Amino acid sequence: MAAGPAAPRALNVNVGVLGHIDSGKTALARALSTTGSTAAFDRAPQSRARGITLDLGFSCLRTALPPRLGPGPGELQFTLVDCPGHASLIRTIIGGAQIIDLMMLVIDVTKGMQTQSAECLVIGQIACQKMVVVLNKIDLLPEGKRQSAIEKMTKKMQKTLENTKFCGCPIVAVAAKPGGPEAPESENPIGVSELIEVLKSQVYLPSRDPSGHFLMAVDHCFSIKGQGTVMTGTILSGSVSLGDNVEIPALKVIKKVKSMQMFHTPVTYAMQGDRVGICVTQFDPKLLERGLICTPESLHTIHAAIISLKKIQYFRGPLQTKAKFHITVGHETVMGRVMFFSPAPADFTEEIEENVFDFEKDYLYQEEYLSKDSNSSEENKENDQAEVQLPRQQWALLEFEKPVTCPKLCLVIGSKLDTDIHANTCRLAFHGVLLQGMEDKNYMETFLPKLKVYKLKHKEGQVERVSCLFKAIHGKGKYLFCVMDDYSVIGRSLFKKETNIQIFVGLKVKLSTGEDGVIDGGFGQSGKFKIRIPDGLKPDTKMLLNVASKKKSKAGKGDTAKEDESSKNDSAQPVTISLLFKRYVFDMQKKMIQS
Repeated sequence: MAAGPAAPRALNVNVGVLGHIDSGKTALARALSTTGSTAAFDRAPQSRARGITLDLGFSCLRTALPPRLGPGPGELQFTLVDCPGHASLIRTIIGGAQIIDLMMLVIDVTKGMQTQSAECLVIGQIACQKMVVVLNKIDLLPEGKRQSAIEKMTKKMQKTLENTKFCGCPIVAVAAKPGGPEAPESENPIGVSELIEVLKSQVYLPSRDPSGHFLMAVDHCFSIKGQGTVMTGTILSGSVSLGDNVEIPALKVIKKVKSMQMFHTPVTYAMQGDRVGICVTQFDPKLLERGLICTPESLHTIHAAIISLKKIQYFRGPLQTKAKFHITVGHETVMGRVMFFSPAPADFTEEIEENVFDFEKDYLYQEEYLSKDSNSSEENKENDQAEVQLPRQQWALLEFEKPVTCPKLCLVIGSKLDTDIHANTCRLAFHGVLLQGMEDKNYMETFLPKLKVYKLKHKEGQVERVSCLFKAIHGKGKYLFCVMDDYSVIGRSLFKKETNIQIFVGLKVKLSTGEDGVIDGGFGQSGKFKIRIPDGLKPDTKMLLNVASKKKSKAGKGDTAKEDESSKNDSAQPVTISLLFKRYVFDMQKKMIQS
């Protein structure tokens, strides 16, 4: 890592090589590359033993810069990010997807789309702008039928991509390693030079910004005796120069940059999008195989987060509040519990400002993420109701089982990685953007009360009778007459016997006959209560309640059978009481609020 003369900068484009296990990604990366980085080509011993990529491998291909990308002679550098295809390593792929500009989806031409190819396609749709499909292993097709088999698979892939953002993308047929892994190196790859031309045609000037805090995703770490420890990775934001101090948040240490290289070429400066090796003063490389390094104090460790999110359409089943998911944030994957919420129903169609969360607004708690196939939509279909309106944006509160270090506005992916890897099902459930992290581990008390997510509560009871203003009572304890109070009723079945009715006093209720009322207080010891009707009862309501009262009193004088019959008639047309209020999920006082 000794510094030498600085080489002219090449335009660097990060190309992700993704696909199902054994589709030949590493062989393709090897066939394409001219220079291998320290992490390239299955360097891990267990990778070589098992013949699969366990980690992100990196290598590079340099070619002439196409004239449309800049004047004069220049170099175009493709940094090839070989992502593992093994199902259990999908979290590594998610980490890799965040640093790629262009994606190659490698398909074994003899097998077509497989489970992990579909998951890679999903990740590509989330994290990438452009894609090239590579149909690999064409040497395994019988020569006489090769062309027709390639055409058939090309049509199949075009159909698969029809409803994705990659509709119409180039599809190239190759044999990266004719004869397979054991074949002699003298066997020349088929179609690779054509693939390079297609890659060049797909290249665009990636958006690169050297300003802002330096942040780099480290994927490999090793020491060089007498020089220091080298961290290799891709710069996600900002820039770095010789002599800068960088922080390793996972180790809580700050180190000085002694030297830097890009694919064995010494450099003094690197910026967003560059793949670089940074040598710093010695530390044990085993402590940081993968992670983030940054401008000192620019990253924060968080225990929970608010994210905006979208469900991944290929994930089967509902996304339920309180469920646990594998949450990939930045370059870490941890278990986390989710709580979904949406705008208040009146704001469902409102335009929401992107990447901003407004703590002044009220939000509605959801038992699950609202989508066309969610339970609430299914219930509406069963009840022949109009299609449920879906909000433009939904959010989730994520609570992590262990803290994560990540930048704000980073990509978040929720998965069910414990699903059977042999099941033909997409394990990626949702993706989103981290809007607000919670650094305080006591965030439940210090932060969440600011989050105004409410639940709508609906209680229903019945009017038992109209209240009496006063009663004339016979000496023997019998009523002679009762003067009715047109402005109050007695209710029942809204509260349990043990409920403290006092906390509900002053809340508004509505009768099924249309009158508005206010809970005045308890009535007796059995959970009954008194309701004040400010505008008085309607004549029809009084008649209805009087009829019900007379039936009850007649039934009281007769036998039990008559009483049962009366209660049946009584229940045919009861006057019901509706109490609606909202309660904020994180309000310590659990106050009930009515608009």
